[in-house]
Amino acid sequence: MSADAIDSSTLPAEPPMPRWQKVLAVTVAVATIAAAAFAIGRFSAFDSTPAAQVPLDSSAEAGFARDMQSHHQQAVEMAMIIYPKTQDADLRAIAYDIATAQSAQLGQMQQWLIDWNLPAYGSAPAMRWMASSSEHSGHGDPALTPEELNAQMGMATDEQLKQLAAASGTAADCQFLELMIRHHEGAIDMVDAIEELGSNANVLDLAGKMAATQTSEISAMQSLQSRFGCSG
Repeated sequence: MSADAIDSSTLPAEPPMPRWQKVLAVTVAVATIAAAAFAIGRFSAFDSTPAAQVPLDSSAEAGFARDMQSHHQQAVEMAMIIYPKTQDADLRAIAYDIATAQSAQLGQMQQWLIDWNLPAYGSAPAMRWMASSSEHSGHGDPALTPEELNAQMGMATDEQLKQLAAASGTAADCQFLELMIRHHEGAIDMVDAIEELGSNANVLDLAGKMAATQTSEISAMQSLQSRFGCSG
């Protein structure tokens, strides 16, 4: 028999890819897409605000951009945790949308601060810019601890993130949904405040899009909670 006539059916089958390699490959792929979305957000964040109307360091717009960046970073982190291990296609789609859309918005908000010639971080406590809001004046109280401020923002704790990373199956899905719903609700509070206090058209436009998207995602995630039989 010639070398060209080897029966491929007699060759040993390639061993299946271990699950950890599949998870790693998926995670790297989504991380790459999210990074590309961030870059697109940066380059698309052209700010046509007249120089006389550029937000000040103490403005609601600057506070919103800074706080929402921190908020989005954690949302992307949680989405990247659940995306490769959930077995539910609807939840995977939501996680993908959160990772990519919020990465792009991160890029936009970072670019705003650069365009406004403002530092990435302010000296005031998180959400202190919301103090003048009629509905959220209690947010950002300097007397609160960093942990309490994070709770006001709907942020997950470090321990909760570790638990999410360690969980699997429906337990992981339910934990993600609980954390992300609360996270979205915190973001919507910030959107409500900036819509009341802000005047920059670019900021208000993006805030409105955030509110619409995250309100829709909350509804979708609550439906998944019911379907999965999540408790609490």
